[in-house]
Amino acid sequence: MDPVTALERIAFLLERELPSPHRAAAFRSAVGAAAALPPEPISAADAERLPGVDPVAARVIADATAGRTPRYLLETEARAAAGPAPSPAALRLREKLQGDCHLHSDWSDGTVPIELMARTAGALGHHWAVLTDHSPHLTVAHGLSAERLREQLDLIEDLNGRLAPFRLLTGIECDILADGSLDQDEELLGRLDVVVASVHSEPRMERDAMTHRMLAAVRSPLVDVLGHCTGQRLGERPRPPSEFDAEAVFTACREHDTAVEINCRPDRRDPPDDLLTLAADLGCLFAIDTDAHAPGQLDHQIGGCERAVALGLGAERVVTAWSVEHLLAWAGAR
Repeated sequence: MDPVTALERIAFLLERELPSPHRAAAFRSAVGAAAALPPEPISAADAERLPGVDPVAARVIADATAGRTPRYLLETEARAAAGPAPSPAALRLREKLQGDCHLHSDWSDGTVPIELMARTAGALGHHWAVLTDHSPHLTVAHGLSAERLREQLDLIEDLNGRLAPFRLLTGIECDILADGSLDQDEELLGRLDVVVASVHSEPRMERDAMTHRMLAAVRSPLVDVLGHCTGQRLGERPRPPSEFDAEAVFTACREHDTAVEINCRPDRRDPPDDLLTLAADLGCLFAIDTDAHAPGQLDHQIGGCERAVALGLGAERVVTAWSVEHLLAWAGAR
């Protein structure tokens, strides 16, 4: 195994773990230096002198150039393999998925450039993916102004010429503002292939006001997917779910053909089980999305598949299982 492959594999697996973004970034920063090395063994001490290479990455480079599988890679692979195996039903649904409607790049709060996210999605078997960096209201996440979003659209057009047959679709994760309006110019939203609308501010808003806010968004013909609807967070720094009339919101999603996102991040699992069951019973469409902020997180889709098959959802109700032509026709018709 060459050092670049080893470093990239370790970074990918650490990104899947979620708590290790800085550790993963250290391995990705070492890739450039490793790529410039001649095909000869190098000591860990010499590797550590390379730009962007810390002591742990240096040992990985030294092992790989000497023809040894790096110990750090073996340990990371072992942790990844220790988790529960996916069910056969979830694997079958995952095989039918053709894309992902929700991922971020370093243009907002993602960790890597757009092209790396796109190429990783393609390597995982996707035919398409939607780039959905944040809208301007979310300044903490470096949300995109209208001008920056237009620049991104030009970049994606150029990038798709190199990515074919994979296709990166234009999109945004647009903030649903407190009054239910959308946090971006409507003309510009109308140019995008897919719009994911999510609440990021005032999550503890009073129930009726939050319901009004979300109804305004899912009824908009500009919105295609309702993202992480409760905003809950799990784990060490939990955040309780927002309160709203879920039956009213999901009924509006069904009536206006807006998909409900099954957010696959292990620290979200949004909607919670009871609301996901309600949305399924009401006949909603769904988008099984990773909300990935790093390449390894694109591999979280299997968790959303497990939740979908537990409810008996078939691929026909999952927009991320559709061909790019079907997806664009649906989004365009809305």
